[in-house]
Amino acid sequence: MPQRPRKRKPRLAVWKFASCDGCQLSLLDCEDELLAISEQVQIANFAEASSARMKGPYDLSLVEGSITTAHDAQRIQEVRRASRYLVTIGACATAGGVQALRNFGNTKEFASIVYATPEYISTLDRSTPVAAHVRVDFELRGCPINKAQLLEVASAFLDGRLPAIPAHPVCVECKLRGTICLMVARGVPCLGPITHAGCGAICPAYARGCYGCYGPSDSPNAASLMREWSRRGATRGEIVRVLRTFNAAAEPFAAVSKVYEDDQG
Repeated sequence: MPQRPRKRKPRLAVWKFASCDGCQLSLLDCEDELLAISEQVQIANFAEASSARMKGPYDLSLVEGSITTAHDAQRIQEVRRASRYLVTIGACATAGGVQALRNFGNTKEFASIVYATPEYISTLDRSTPVAAHVRVDFELRGCPINKAQLLEVASAFLDGRLPAIPAHPVCVECKLRGTICLMVARGVPCLGPITHAGCGAICPAYARGCYGCYGPSDSPNAASLMREWSRRGATRGEIVRVLRTFNAAAEPFAAVSKVYEDDQG
């Protein structure tokens, strides 16, 4: 009796653009869970883990890193065309990353200061998220990402369902773990009210204000929070700096930081 042809395993690809590789390392840090996933899918491209390469199409592509060069801009188009689903992971891919600080200055001037031969540096004037160039099916925030959330997102897309990722701010996570509000109780500056959940409110649990590594929450009122910071004594320069870290180019943070920067001048 002839055997039925085996059903092809879903193909998973992981891509790197301008980044530190931290989010890919979060995937490798899954260890036992990653082994279970590898039994269910074909890992077709993952340079951080293997030199093996498999041509597309891919059922799911996970993309780390921002678009910072003309070559990046071309390559992400190729990844999108080869991918059924494309998910961006981490602050670089979802908001341009810390390298998006260039967006607020003169890139050529930076290059001339840092590099001995800046004429060999080929880069775009802006560092932009992947979604500025191609359609993205889901954005997973964080610097780095939460590995449990990453597994949930990958499983959801491979199973054909929506990921169960909370959209509330970090403040909800503080309440869930019984952490007092640092701003109210101790007067500690905190970005928790406007930052996307996902970290488990680690910093506030150790009496350190949230500094926004998961980027802006779904409906942040950054202007109002910064007015409260200002009322409590924060300088304009301090406000600009705290909004310009891992998610500097995320619009809710960037717009308010620009207002306070302009006020300094």
